[in-house]
Amino acid sequence: MRATTACLAKGFWARSIDEFKRLSNIAIKMEGIKGPSGPMQLHSFHEPDSINDCKVMSDADMGGFSKVSLDWIPGAEHDNPNGHARFHGSISTTLPPNRPQIQRSGYAAWRTKDRKATLFGRSLWNIDMYTYLAMRIKSDGRSYLVNVQTESVVPTDLHQHRLFAKRPGEWETVLIKWNDFVRTNHGYAVEPQTEILRQKVRSVGVGLTDRVTGPYDLSVERIWATNDMNEVDDHHVEPPVAREGQLKNKQGRQVNWNDK
Repeated sequence: MRATTACLAKGFWARSIDEFKRLSNIAIKMEGIKGPSGPMQLHSFHEPDSINDCKVMSDADMGGFSKVSLDWIPGAEHDNPNGHARFHGSISTTLPPNRPQIQRSGYAAWRTKDRKATLFGRSLWNIDMYTYLAMRIKSDGRSYLVNVQTESVVPTDLHQHRLFAKRPGEWETVLIKWNDFVRTNHGYAVEPQTEILRQKVRSVGVGLTDRVTGPYDLSVERIWATNDMNEVDDHHVEPPVAREGQLKNKQGRQVNWNDK
């Protein structure tokens, strides 16, 4: 018991020291006035234990039949020299038997776990000084959603955006403007639309809710916040044009990504 307590205490103080260093660095560089000195990493899958900081979800949690896995893949010269995560499985829309209250099925997702507390309180990301969320991905071309959760007044709220891959089957970097995310609740766009609570981001992740049966496969190397458009391949940023996705509001109208 003593060893366990000491280990936990060390983890708490180590996290607190890291947070103190981060806050001190911001103050010394006056990033609050001058702006950030560089990108901010949200999650990297370069190391094998990075998978442990994430959790997976699917309709199987409610008796459905979709399959979901999040596996760590080591780097390889012919593909990607860096380690990454492989989000894969299969979607099934078969409803669970003997559960008439469940009318829809067919989803899978993963997200980063809530970060542990420090001496300075709950650990949250402050992306207020950044314009874009950036992701290094290799997609199969399916209609994935990027999910961002904050310390919202409504705990079940998510901010979502389609992950538009330009080159399915190849590694690419995609930028999404933070201001373009759509506020949703239980899969529906809600009103009033509000921007992400940018100073209190809890988690990021990816989901697949298109209810198209069959296999899916998405690789993710890392996720970060940035202001630099040059980080993206071919300077591709999600354009501010109306593009319909699977999100609908409660009146059944499909949501366009610039329809705020």
